[in-house]
Amino acid sequence: MIGDVLGWLTDPAHAADIGRRLLEHLEYTLVAVLVAAIIAVPLGLWIGHTGRGKVLVVTLAGAARAIPTLGLLYFVVLFLGPRLSGDLAFYLPNELVLVILAVPPILSGVYAGIDEVDPAARDAAKGMGMRGLEVLRKVEVPVALPLMLSGLRSAFLQVIATATIAATAALGGLGRFLIDGLAVRDYTQMASGALLVALLAIVVDLVLATVQRLVVSPGVSGRVDRRAGRGRGGSPETADPAEAAVSTHRPALPTSA
Repeated sequence: MIGDVLGWLTDPAHAADIGRRLLEHLEYTLVAVLVAAIIAVPLGLWIGHTGRGKVLVVTLAGAARAIPTLGLLYFVVLFLGPRLSGDLAFYLPNELVLVILAVPPILSGVYAGIDEVDPAARDAAKGMGMRGLEVLRKVEVPVALPLMLSGLRSAFLQVIATATIAATAALGGLGRFLIDGLAVRDYTQMASGALLVALLAIVVDLVLATVQRLVVSPGVSGRVDRRAGRGRGGSPETADPAEAAVSTHRPALPTSA
């Protein structure tokens, strides 16, 4: 079976189709996560910074995780489809469902990251003369960044895996190989499509992990401590007061993205 899958994936006759389905899958994923981030990031920052409405939002986010995705897709297609025309009748319901799926992990990551900032870090920033939005931008967001990016990575992985249902709504993406393969009992094609989805998820997660390593402050990630310990044997010092406040707290990273 493995040989058949490798043969199918490396067959030049399938290269153009694989490339096209891969780009469609990435398009569905990027659009959904971008829209979800536009909704969830500002909302999570506001809730985490002010502490208002967190019970309601956290409850709604938890309930959204329990929604059966395929059932929701069919419901939205049947509800919105007759009101739309052309490809939009299938594209918009699919993206709407993926956005609903992507909002909870992003919202939870942003809210939890801001909420878990050590009050001592906020007090230190206010003691340096910072105001509300300045504390949020220079202290809370940098400290919360690992959890925020972990939420984003989780959203990407969930959307990549679930975007395969787009094929059931007459759209493309890598799920097309699963649906088309099942229709003609071509199990090699189905296994190849599943393998491509898994590989895409792994590659995207590795890219985001690299981005996370590059954008998170060494004072928050702890890398600066290890370098200082090897180089000077003492604690690191910084001339940036905001970074000094940030370095007073490191959030506990989740065990899984």
